[in-house]
Amino acid sequence: MIEARHLRVLRAVARTGSFSAAARELGCTQPAVSQQMKALEKSVDTPLVVRSGRGMQLSEAGRVLLKHATGILAGLSAAEEEVAAIAGLRAGRVRLVSFPTASSTLVPPAVARLRDGHPGVRVSLVEAEPPESLAMLRGGECEVALAFRYPQSPDGAPAPAPPPAHGTPREARAEANLEAQQLSAGADWSDLVVTPLLDDPLVGLLPAAHPLAGRGGGNGPVELSELAGEQWIAGCPQCRGHLVELCAGAGFEPRIDFATDDYPAVVGLVAAGLGVAVLPGLALESVRPDGVSAVPVRTASGVPAVRQVVALTLPDLAEVPAVALMLERLAGAAAGR
Repeated sequence: MIEARHLRVLRAVARTGSFSAAARELGCTQPAVSQQMKALEKSVDTPLVVRSGRGMQLSEAGRVLLKHATGILAGLSAAEEEVAAIAGLRAGRVRLVSFPTASSTLVPPAVARLRDGHPGVRVSLVEAEPPESLAMLRGGECEVALAFRYPQSPDGAPAPAPPPAHGTPREARAEANLEAQQLSAGADWSDLVVTPLLDDPLVGLLPAAHPLAGRGGGNGPVELSELAGEQWIAGCPQCRGHLVELCAGAGFEPRIDFATDDYPAVVGLVAAGLGVAVLPGLALESVRPDGVSAVPVRTASGVPAVRQVVALTLPDLAEVPAVALMLERLAGAAAGR
């Protein structure tokens, strides 16, 4: 097998014309140079140098090998420099996948701080909700995925299937059940490195004229059971599933008349008096809640309702300096809120 150290000796011998001069250039002994040249000739099974008078020159095979060695050693040197740059955070790449509310709140300050200190590290962002973002991470399409999940019910069971909008046919309900099972399967993070970022409180949205909107000066908490008779506006399938679970714990099944992933649409529907909704607190930072009242929501057990926001990566990727720094900056952005 031809080794890089042997090629460096060959190059030094060709440049200096002797083993002794090559040894001085390389900072080793003449016997060491001789041994490495013998090992290289044994690897290629042909002489590489021929003695001529008081010096030596390369054989035809030696000249061919030297021609290739020059490119090989230059490539290795460039590779070593690039790896050193990545290790020293002078270069590198981090591909982020994030759900929309984190993209507008947590990602900007984290990426800005990373770039301030390490402008050579490239960061890119695409948006996807879990479990799609987790599939992208496991599939090698990103290095860090921002995701969320809702705490399990007290008995450890996954959230029930999110019901479709009111009056949806049986076939659509079956599809919703399947979708809920897929979402539950996608919530397994046991193979990933999990960096907790924050608990995002869920906020109730009520029409401004709703009887509960003014409680406690507009900041008083609302028990979910007090909204049992309302029409509901729900979000993504995972969010709908958690809403159904929370309402079941409060003793009722919500009547979901509208379902949309668009948070401004949710605010508009609530403001028009068409129903009530529960949104993550991060979502309200990205929309103008005109015409609605945002109130804290308590579960049946009396604790605030939250979703867990985390940054995820693979164990091997967590050792990459740029990825580790990105996780640190994300945690810092969450802690600074």
